[in-house]
Amino acid sequence: MTKYLGRAGLFILTNILVVTTISILLNLLGVRGYMTARGIDYQALMVFCLAWGMIGSLISLAMSRVAAKWMMGVQVIDPNQPGQYAWLVNTTHEIARRAGLPAMPEVGIFPSADLNAFATGPTKSRSLVAVSSGLLERMDRGAIEGVIGHEVAHIQNGDMVTMTLIQGVVNAFVMFLSRVISYAVSQQVEERNRFMVSMTVRIVLEIVIGMLGMMVVAWFSRKREFRADAGSARLVGRPQMISGLRFLQSAYGRVESQTPGSIAALQISSGGGHGFKSLFATHPPLEVRIKALESLSV
Repeated sequence: MTKYLGRAGLFILTNILVVTTISILLNLLGVRGYMTARGIDYQALMVFCLAWGMIGSLISLAMSRVAAKWMMGVQVIDPNQPGQYAWLVNTTHEIARRAGLPAMPEVGIFPSADLNAFATGPTKSRSLVAVSSGLLERMDRGAIEGVIGHEVAHIQNGDMVTMTLIQGVVNAFVMFLSRVISYAVSQQVEERNRFMVSMTVRIVLEIVIGMLGMMVVAWFSRKREFRADAGSARLVGRPQMISGLRFLQSAYGRVESQTPGSIAALQISSGGGHGFKSLFATHPPLEVRIKALESLSV
């Protein structure tokens, strides 16, 4: 019960910070509304949408390490007293040094039967690499090294920041386009019906354009996954990375993923999708990733 109260508290705190920060920013910029007697003030609307689209994403990024620990129950390993997990900390830090990271990432373990790992954090100097207990129990160390190399490569490539900025821009465009189009449509009906028409059209458009935006974000995410795979091949060796992916491929689907959506974008264990579903997949299919690595010049 305490864990769920903690998660709820973190969620509430994040939302309070988002709303307060955006309100202060908009007031400093002199934006108190984007509707005028003559219609939409497009410049004010763009500022309004960028503020809401970007600030929320940036605050979430700033709190990502704390949020991940709360949501996933990550237990950070003390690097000064690593105990039985000394090899995990030493391996992660050695790979981080090869990657030229300015500071060693925190290393943690989260309880899950899922074969998974993820990287998160607001900067390369304040990052976290976490692996599941299931992955540690079932995967050999060579394959684990490949998985850790993949996560360190995400940090090296700045993927947390990149994906946050992309999501923020997409959010802003979804808000902007839905409001502009819904306003234009509402002007074609009687004045007494305009508010209801505008609200209805805006909600529908936010869903439709939001889905298109999800496809854009997913496309960028898949590209970053290929880069992280290639980065791991350079950092720890192609055989280790392929071994990790093959192990995931053989075990994928046996257990249900327990990873929340906010963490899933930078996780390792994902089978991608097929057909229309593949457009929303944040990861390419494992077999495609393996083939890309096999043809990679390292």
